[in-house]
Amino acid sequence: MEIFSRNTLFWGEENQKILQTKHVAVFGLGGVGSYCAETLARAGIGTLTIFDFDKVSTSNINRQIIALNSTIGESKARLTASRLKDINPDIKLNIIEDFYTTENFDNIDFAADAIDTMRSKITLLEMCKKNNIPVISSMGAGNRIDPSQLYICDISEIENKNAPFVSNIIYQLKKRGIISGITVVASREKPFSIKKISETEKIITKSGEKIEFTKITPASTPFVASCAGIFMASYITRAFLKEYN
Repeated sequence: MEIFSRNTLFWGEENQKILQTKHVAVFGLGGVGSYCAETLARAGIGTLTIFDFDKVSTSNINRQIIALNSTIGESKARLTASRLKDINPDIKLNIIEDFYTTENFDNIDFAADAIDTMRSKITLLEMCKKNNIPVISSMGAGNRIDPSQLYICDISEIENKNAPFVSNIIYQLKKRGIISGITVVASREKPFSIKKISETEKIITKSGEKIEFTKITPASTPFVASCAGIFMASYITRAFLKEYN
């Protein structure tokens, strides 16, 4: 396809055809996930499952690709789907407007974890590990300003394990017997926020399950989340290309 002609100048027609056969699931379509999903579509991934229960709010506009004044109050999943179809009309989409709880996915080639709530994130990573689904996880893009300090590694090799978000994830996974085998995008930058904001959020899933959790609102700049999402998409794409696997 002509829309991918510049891609093929780099990785060739055969690899472009390989990407068309791949199915990637992106969990969370905020600052990280929205950029990850869009970049995967622009790379030519043939099928995407996109997962988010939330709607666009005014505070999303500074960093989320689907967040505009004209889209406030609209479904992030539906907005993302519309953009992806506008990029590649032939892309196959599975749109799930729900809060991730315990679903298993046995027909995906890769998972991109951009979830920002602890319970769902741990559940997803545990599911991927148990089912041998390759996954790359964002280990916190909030409270940071410098995207040049992002890096990709195994979860066992994270350099700054003392950052609260990261340390909590590592602790919860270790309780489940998981200490390695999950690829992450992490940051060497020390997280910073002028003040801490938290609130209790109540959600009812499509299945009727009632979930209540404390949501901590991080500081977020326009720079780091977007780059973390692109890092994730690049890693996933390279995993599918013949020269990199």
